Amino acid sequence: MSEKVLQKANWSSFVQALADARELWFPVKDGPIYKFAPYSGDVDAGLEEYAYSSVPPKAVVLPQTETMFLYQVGDKETSLPEEKKEKVVLGARPCDARAMDIVDRVFQWDEDDPYYLENRNKTAVIGLACNEPFVNCFCTSLDGSPGSTQGLDVLMVDLGDKYYLRSVTDKGSRILGDAESALEDASGEGSQAEEIIKEAEGKIKRSIDTEGIREKLEEGWEAPLWDEVSRACLGCGACTFLCPTCHCFDIQDEVEGFDGRRCRMWDSCMFGEYTLHTSGHNPRPSRKERTRNRISHKYRYYVEKFDKIACVGCGRCITSCPVNIDILDILSRVKEEL
Repeated sequence: MSEKVLQKANWSSFVQALADARELWFPVKDGPIYKFAPYSGDVDAGLEEYAYSSVPPKAVVLPQTETMFLYQVGDKETSLPEEKKEKVVLGARPCDARAMDIVDRVFQWDEDDPYYLENRNKTAVIGLACNEPFVNCFCTSLDGSPGSTQGLDVLMVDLGDKYYLRSVTDKGSRILGDAESALEDASGEGSQAEEIIKEAEGKIKRSIDTEGIREKLEEGWEAPLWDEVSRACLGCGACTFLCPTCHCFDIQDEVEGFDGRRCRMWDSCMFGEYTLHTSGHNPRPSRKERTRNRISHKYRYYVEKFDKIACVGCGRCITSCPVNIDILDILSRVKEEL
């Protein structure tokens, strides 16, 4: 483990050093939101006003659309797209790094997924601790923290006029080595960083007691609760597309002329066609079943498979829902009514 300090006056040099060594991704403002995008050298890469990205950085390792292979119509030969580059994600929030760790388990469960694992193995994550948690954050209810290092290679903490950086993995130590010219050795800043993280934990106002939720979900399968909590749902899928742990995808062939590609792209269990069978039967015909599945997957099915809740408490699904459906309200009702 190495501990370094980055003076904010050296921020540009630090960013450029990272970009020289690897493909750099960081949060960029796009209208009213932030999303992660490749560094191009002509954008402001500062993090002063950044709270969190609306689109989680999982898009770096599980792209919204990813080419699996290329082909020519009528030809049996296929070819792979360009080899993936080494990447570093700068400024991911700790909850989003923990989410990557959750998604990792799915893509190396019964069979290794070579596309995802190559992306993941070639990506390093520098996390930025949350000094001011967002209004709907509840990560501390799910074994998280504003300064969690799970899924991170480097933890970065804003100390005001400088950042404290601590490597978590060997990959992280190499990353800091690439930017060594912009960094200084830490001298006691680690204690200050821990105090800031502890203070941030106390600022999180929302919470849920997860004890017994899995059993309640199993017992309350046909409860009237699901009709009630799903009634307002528009089926837009924002809660799943913007969730850092959702990982469902569809696979399609796209052909233009004789040039074809097979690609996979994000899909959502909140869409009616997601479970539509060729026969016309749909085991989740209404938003009631789809809402029940979304909650049950994160707090029951994934837990039964991996002994871990598939939610990191980022609160995006709450903040982004156009009709104010709140997963914490649903979970509270599950505990009280089922």
